[in-house]
Amino acid sequence: MDIKEKHVLGLSGGRDSAALAVYMRQNFPEFEIDYFFTDTGKELPEVYEFLGRLEGFLGKPIRQLNPDRDFDFWLKQYNSFLPSPQARWCTRQLKLRPFEQWIRPLLESGIKVYSYVAIRSDEEYREGYTSRHKNLKVRLPFKEAGIDKAGVLEILEGSGLGLPDYYSWRTRSGCTFCFFQQKIEWVRLMEQHPEAFEEAKAYEKNAVEHGSPFTWSQGESLEELTRPERIEQIKEEHTRRIERMRIKQQVNPLRPDGEPLDIDDLYGQAKVCLACHK
Repeated sequence: MDIKEKHVLGLSGGRDSAALAVYMRQNFPEFEIDYFFTDTGKELPEVYEFLGRLEGFLGKPIRQLNPDRDFDFWLKQYNSFLPSPQARWCTRQLKLRPFEQWIRPLLESGIKVYSYVAIRSDEEYREGYTSRHKNLKVRLPFKEAGIDKAGVLEILEGSGLGLPDYYSWRTRSGCTFCFFQQKIEWVRLMEQHPEAFEEAKAYEKNAVEHGSPFTWSQGESLEELTRPERIEQIKEEHTRRIERMRIKQQVNPLRPDGEPLDIDDLYGQAKVCLACHK
């Protein structure tokens, strides 16, 4: 039987895309959806564990779109310059490129591909994959259904999945050394996964030696960030932000004794890449 259309949903290992996968499974069982994850090889171990749990719920494997060339290959192609908010070559080469290589033959053969993206009703449509082909249709089910952050949490709790374990210390998926991390997230990476932090330091040192204008964390190197007095300063500032937010906002009934779920709530929303962080 000829296939006329295909449904795909990209997973980042994060909260929103996982909730969308659950939502589509529960509300649109008639759609045969291909769930996929593009592995950069630099993900948190908690991401893989969460994706395994999600596979169990969905009852089908999550397709792995591994890039044919890894982060180290592309780093050399970009003259050892680190990716940054101004030059997001990592998203382009390690996330979007494998997706395009996968679906391009389908689109060119006349198959209409529906791609489901986890933009909530309380969010603007931030930067992500924009359809450039007439047969690729981007759908935003949460926008259409009016599902916000609270709704996403309800979906995950109701399914029994809950949140990825890394939400106890960091609230975005993506590479261990993602440049969109806040200072406190770098400190926590150092504490939770010191080997990944040391790898990030090594990449940064090599990049600086090759003339890269960027460090992972804006305004200071990881070497500078890990000075004991600087760590204490970062933690104190983070605590003050939490205290100020608790005064301004009502208590979250899901986590009455914890800090807000989103780092972005504390530091302002970054224009992060949808392919990595949703």
